[in-house]
Parts: sequence; structure tokens; C-alpha cells
Amino acid sequence: MTKSVEELLPIKPDAQLRIYAWSTVEVPKRAGCLKVGQTAFDVNARIKQSQGQNPVAYTLEVDESAVRNDGSFFRDHDVRERLRQKGFKNPELEWMACSAADVKQAIVELREGLKLTGTHHETFAMRAEQQAAVDKTFYYFSTAWEDAKDSVPRFLWNAKMRFGKTFATYQLAKRLGSHAGKPPKVLVVTFKPAVEDAWQTDLESHVDFNGWQYMSAKQGTDPTSADSEKPLVYFGSFQDLLGRDKVGNIKAKNEWLHTTNWDLVVFDEYHFGAWRDSAKELFEGEDDLQVKKEIAAEYGADIDTYNESLDELSEDEAEFLPITTQAFLYLSGTPFKALANGEFDDFNIFNWTYTDEQRAKQSFAEAKPNEWNPYKALPEMRLLTYQMPDELLAIASQGEFDEFDLNAFFAATGTGGAAEFKHKDDVQKWLDIIRGAYKPHQLDGLKGSRPPFPYSDVRLLPHLNHAFWFLPNVASCHAMANLLAEQQNVFWHDYTVLTVAGSSAGVGLDALPPVREAIGNGHDTKTITLSCGKLTTGVSVPQWSSILMLKNLKSPETYFQAAFRVQTPWSIKNPNGDNPEEEEVLKPVCFVFDFAPTRALRQMSDYGMGLSPHEPNPEHAVEELVSFLPVLAYDGSHMTQVDAAAILDIAMSGTSATLLARRWESALLVNVDNETLKKILANEKALEAVMNIEGFRALGDNIIETVINKSEKVKDTKKGKGESLTEKEKKELSAEEKEYKSKRKLIQEKLIKFATRIPAFMYLTDFRENTLQDVITKIEPGLFRTVTGLTVEDFGLLVSLNVFNSAHMNQAVFAFRRYEDASLSYTGIQSHEGLRRWGLYDTVVAKDDELVH
Repeated sequence: MTKSVEELLPIKPDAQLRIYAWSTVEVPKRAGCLKVGQTAFDVNARIKQSQGQNPVAYTLEVDESAVRNDGSFFRDHDVRERLRQKGFKNPELEWMACSAADVKQAIVELREGLKLTGTHHETFAMRAEQQAAVDKTFYYFSTAWEDAKDSVPRFLWNAKMRFGKTFATYQLAKRLGSHAGKPPKVLVVTFKPAVEDAWQTDLESHVDFNGWQYMSAKQGTDPTSADSEKPLVYFGSFQDLLGRDKVGNIKAKNEWLHTTNWDLVVFDEYHFGAWRDSAKELFEGEDDLQVKKEIAAEYGADIDTYNESLDELSEDEAEFLPITTQAFLYLSGTPFKALANGEFDDFNIFNWTYTDEQRAKQSFAEAKPNEWNPYKALPEMRLLTYQMPDELLAIASQGEFDEFDLNAFFAATGTGGAAEFKHKDDVQKWLDIIRGAYKPHQLDGLKGSRPPFPYSDVRLLPHLNHAFWFLPNVASCHAMANLLAEQQNVFWHDYTVLTVAGSSAGVGLDALPPVREAIGNGHDTKTITLSCGKLTTGVSVPQWSSILMLKNLKSPETYFQAAFRVQTPWSIKNPNGDNPEEEEVLKPVCFVFDFAPTRALRQMSDYGMGLSPHEPNPEHAVEELVSFLPVLAYDGSHMTQVDAAAILDIAMSGTSATLLARRWESALLVNVDNETLKKILANEKALEAVMNIEGFRALGDNIIETVINKSEKVKDTKKGKGESLTEKEKKELSAEEKEYKSKRKLIQEKLIKFATRIPAFMYLTDFRENTLQDVITKIEPGLFRTVTGLTVEDFGLLVSLNVFNSAHMNQAVFAFRRYEDASLSYTGIQSHEGLRRWGLYDTVVAKDDELVH
């Protein structure tokens, strides 16, 4: 449903949490005492309100901000507790026997980061979705064990950040321990050692886990000394715990890991195997040495030496890890690869996406309007895209459809004060455009007025007090800082510009303190953070409300990983200290601004479909996303809200037939793991069908058997001999490993080559309302064999064995149908007159969103 401009661009709240203290001479028993309280509103009004019906004259002694340097809040009870620890008496409730200077000193200490958190002091319960995740997972595990006592079930939590995965995982482990009647042993393994703090803090701060033991390699604790009568959680990285030596042997120091009987093994950030290329994309603006440092800071210093094939994560864990466990739990915010290749199905997946979160926020507010909403502080995102004037498009356009090339437009040379944009005059025009000072003729505006450009619209400006500008590389970050500082750019001089790029900015989280210091409490300052990759993962800066995408990003995972930086909540709970159900939200919405519209909408399309790969109608998946992530698109004359259908049309029309065909060159369309290859080998007809694929027979009659046998032999040898391998055996093993991997690649390439024939078949056939499967098998089987070289029966058999992935075929066919219609619609031609339905691979979708079958 289309939202009004007022809903899309709401007024930004401006509340500030403050600590105050006041004294009075009118009440003798209060002599020498101060009342210490808090409020997010006017201090004097709050004091008068708190006095009720019998007000007394008072002196306001202290009025200070309650914001720490990292942007978090401390409370009035923290101040009183600090004063009590210093020896000051607390004669009654909020009254402290101390001076104003004592209160101010306590505030300074808290502001500098000395936190007053005791051990196991938290008492909050699981939210509804956390409880649902635990219930569904436990039911799946227990059912699997009932069916087969020795089974080792696997479950995936596809949960976005702020789901609370660590807390919920521990609750699951606790339940598993109760079920087994013994203290649970939990192994947490991740590619990102930086997340350890969250795993340790959640375990050591909540009353539900009092008495649990936490150990890790970082702590240097000896896991063999753990008390067997108490629950154990051990945290480690893949690189350290499961890394192997150069010939694939398990590290000797980790033998205890493989002799322990674990109750639950948790793979955190499971998406890394698919996301590693995105990680490189994220930091590609830095020089090579800096990229290595950034990735090491994010994923650990041993990441380059970790030489186990990540692709084997999708295989049987018993082969990948010689670990004994009752069950596996996978955690990820973007498990696109795992979702797409069918590793998990509806029975062993729990989803909690951005859409789920925002839907829960809306539903809770409607059902319980008078209760505290646990989702209230999670801001709703907005995507605003802008088509640049023709004169700027001409500077940096590329490709068949002249898409605006952000990397080319913001290209720069030099570093530091010598850095300068190659198209400096045009970047200056862009700066003028986004603050509304440059008015080409085609800017007619929205409903007769100018469109809401980021730094010109009064409704948007408060949300841009602290913004993140994501630029292509180090040189462009430095060049932007230099340009903003030039004399003519007076408007931008109100902002503190922070250049977080290059070696001088620090590595990883070391780049964060200067940003937090410049932002301060977020109310009295204005900042622009310039980065080409730093601080785009694992960082929470509550005051960031907007991100300007000024860099070409290829993958939706990378795009939204960066975009979600600005979705960090910023709110004050119990602002006046007298109502735990009250929360003042300082950031109800957040914004993503993009100046390459087609690319941005393609990211939206891919992200929506990536989260729901098995949704037969991709429009439904995108529609769900945009219902809570509205898109406003400015086309050069008007700014309008874009629905799911339009997003897909624009995304598909902004591509070429060549690029679209690459969907049929994807490795995700075919499966060549050992399990699938064994199915082919065990089926004489399937083996003959594969051999009939063009070029396959040239690989040799025994290639499939060779890949299976050699890969299993290598694994068995590594597992059996370990460190006792001779140098000769190591070389032989390495050669065999290279051989079977290269042969597996050849098999994959031939199957993909066959898949690329299917778009040609679709071009030639004229049946659009039938599924491609029906067209192939019932309507035009002869044409299919002519184009692809495979009979209908052979192709059907290979699909049934999962050699070809039908879920991905549905999406590829849908993209073809959308592209065909969208590209012709601009000429006023309908591809097929009166067409109301599209046939995908094995299902049909209707234009009115009704799923036909």
C-alpha cells in the first residue's frame, strides 16, 4: 500500500536523556542531600512534575547529558550506584548525601566508559520470535532422534542482526540439557572471531545461565579442566579450532575438541563461505595490503592460512569435521547460498528477516497499543533513488543501458591533501544538487514542488545530521574531504567530515573511536563519515540515520550489509525513570540514498528473491520486502513511490539479454556434489543421459567414478594417517586432490553449458502461459531435443535426481519473462497480446499475483 509523504518522511524526534540533581532548604531532613533523577525532556518541568501536589522551592545543581562516548546511555540509578560505591549514603529512594561536584564526578566516570554491570544481573525473557525459533528447533531435533537414535540433525536460523541469536542459542542449549538430563556442552565456531564478545557477554550477564562455564582460545583457558558437572560453552574460530596443517591434518593442540561429545555445535556467520567474495568487494577500495589487514581484523589473522575447502561445508559434517555431536545449529543473516541450493527446507529453517521484524513491530502496536513494544526502536528503512541530469550521466555512463557508473564518476587520484576528483567540476555539481542549489531545467519536482533531495528537504535534514557516505576507494574519500572543505562549500562546513579510509584511519574497529568522539551525544553535532569499506560490518553507531551509496556494489549481501549499518536502534528506555514501559525513539526511520537507480532496484529485487528462493512468484518476495522498505524513485522530473512490479520491471529492463543469460551460467543451477554424482552413477539411464550432453563423453567414461573415488580416498587418508604421512604421501595426496577437484569442475562446466541452451529454447517457443516443464515435455519435445541435444525423458530424469535445481530455474525463467515484457513495453509493443499468466519452470504465476499452481 502506498504511503503518504508524511509517513515516508516523518519528523525526527529530538529528545535527549539527561541526569539532573536538585536540592531544597525547605525540607530539613533533606539538608546536605541531592535528589538524583533523569529525564528525556525539560529538566525543570520534570522536577516540578515529580514534586506532585506539594511543590517546594529548589535549586537545580546538576544538568548533564547521560550519553557515553560510544553513544550508549547510562541511567540515574547507575549514578546513584556509583556514589554508593564511593561511600556516599543513600538515606531514601533517589536522595543521595553528597555534593553537586560528587554527582558530576560520577557522571564523568560513567561517560568515560566505566560500566556498572554485575554478573548475571539481566532477567529479560525471550521475545516471541526467539521462543518460536527455540521451540521449532527443539521439536525438529527431538523428532529426528525419535526416528533414528543416532541421527545428527541440522537446523538453520536465517536471522538478521539484532535477532538476539546468542541469547536464543543458549536458551536452546539449556532446553537440550534439560531434555538429556545433563549439563550441556556447546561448541560455537565462527569465521568472525570479533563476535566473541557478544557470546561471552550474553552468557555471563543473564540469570538463566548462572553457573555456566565460558572458555575460548582467546582467554587461554584449558578446556580439559572444565567442570563436567556444569554446562560448558567453548568459543573458537574455524581458522584456529578446525584449521589443518598444509596436508590437511588436524592440529595436535585441538585433539580434545574431537574427543569431546558435544551436545550442540553452532556454526555462527555460516554465510561466510558464500560471502567471502563479497568481503573482498567490500574492501576493494583499499590497497591490497590494507585489504589483507582489514580482512584479518574482521576474520582473524589466520584466515589466509586456513586451507580447508570452504565448499565442503555443504557436505556431510562427519566428513568435514571429525567431531561428535548430537546436533548442528547454523546461524546467518544472509544464507543465500544455503537457501538456494536446498541444503535446508521449511522443516529445518527458522526465518527472521527485516520484513518479519517490521511486521512484528506493526502487529504488536496494533494488538497492544498500551504496552511497551519490544520492536518499537527498530527503524523502518527507506530507499530513495535519484536519476542524475543528462549532463552528469554523460560523464560516467557505461554498458548497453548507459547506467550511471558511480565508481567512474567519483574516480580520484592522490591521497591526503593532494587527492582530487578526475571530474571535480561535475562532483561539485552533484554536491550542489543534493543540497538543492543546482537546478537543471528538468527538475520539475514532486507535485509541483522540488523533490526531496537529501540535504535540501527540511524533512530529511534532521535524519542527515550523522550520515555515512560509501565511496569507491581511498582516493575518492580523501578527494571528497578536500572538496567539502573548499571555500565555496560553506554549507558543508557545518559538518565534521571524518575520513575513515586508508592506513591512517586504523584497521577494523580501531577506526571507530574518532567517529564516536566526533558524534558525541548526537544532538549537538553534525558529521559525515567517508569510507570505502571500513565500519560497514559489525559496527553499531546509533546516531547514523542515513547512508549515501556512492559506490558500485555487485552483490545484494554486500549492499544490505552496508545499508543495515544505519538501522541500528537509537532510543531512550524509561526516559524519566518512572515508567519501564515508556520508550522515546530517536530514530523511527532511516534512509538509503542511491544515485544509480537501476542498480539500486536490482539490488532490492535480488535481495527480496534471495531471502525467498523457493517462492514460485518472485514478485511476491519483492512485494513483501517493499511493504516495509518503501522505495521513492526520482526519474528526472517526478519522484514516485515504486511498487514490487515496477521494481522488477526496472531491474529487468536495465539489463541486457547477455547479462540475463548469465543466470543460466550459474553454478547454482547444477549440483555436482558426491551425493548427486552417486545417484547418476547408480542409474544406468541417468549416466547415459549425462553422456549424451555435448562434450561430456570427451571427458571419459569413468570421470564421475574417478571424482567420487579419489575425493573419498583423499578424505579417508587424511582422517586415518593424519600427521604420520610421509613427504611422498603428502605430495601424492596433494596431486590427487587437485585432480579430482579439476575433474569435478569439468563436470560442472558441461552441465552448465547444457543449461545455457534453455534460453535459446525459450526464445524459439511461443507458449508463455504454460510452465517450461510442460512446454518441454508435452508441447514441443522435438524442438527441445533439437536445441539442447537431450530428450525430454533424459532431462526429466536428471531433474528428478536434482542434477538441475528447479528452484533456480523458476527464478531464471521468471527473469527472462520479465525482461522480455519490460524491454518491449518501452516500444509500445506487448510481447503477447492479452497475456495474464507467466509459465515458469514448474509453476505458473498470474499478473494479478494469484498463484495458479
